[in-house]
Amino acid sequence: MTDVPQETLDDAAAVLSSALAGDSDGVVGTFDAVVDRSGVAGAYEVAWCLAATMVGDGVPRGAWTLDFPGIDEAGYDARWVARFVSAYANADGDTGAALFGAALADGQLPDCLLTLAGSAVATLRHRAG
Repeated sequence: MTDVPQETLDDAAAVLSSALAGDSDGVVGTFDAVVDRSGVAGAYEVAWCLAATMVGDGVPRGAWTLDFPGIDEAGYDARWVARFVSAYANADGDTGAALFGAALADGQLPDCLLTLAGSAVATLRHRAG
């Protein structure tokens, strides 16, 4: 990720810190503070940073297909995270924004963001071994 404001990176770090501690209220509180300060667009930027954390550095740009076995049977939030991370991996901000807006309109965004934070933590733990 380039040209990301430090405040956004700090917010993403706070979300990850809360998620690592198992503090879902802290995750929600950080996202709420971001929305209060920067609106839904700010929350999107933090979510995009979390997707970047999951994908990692050095991923070549191009068309990626991510394999998520059983995704069609998964809950809304898990399907959303898979698609949102796929959008990030494909550098498809328009799809990421559309997914974000759809989850907001469907009243599912808080659950999706919690699942995204949990997935990012699981990815970090997996990488650490």
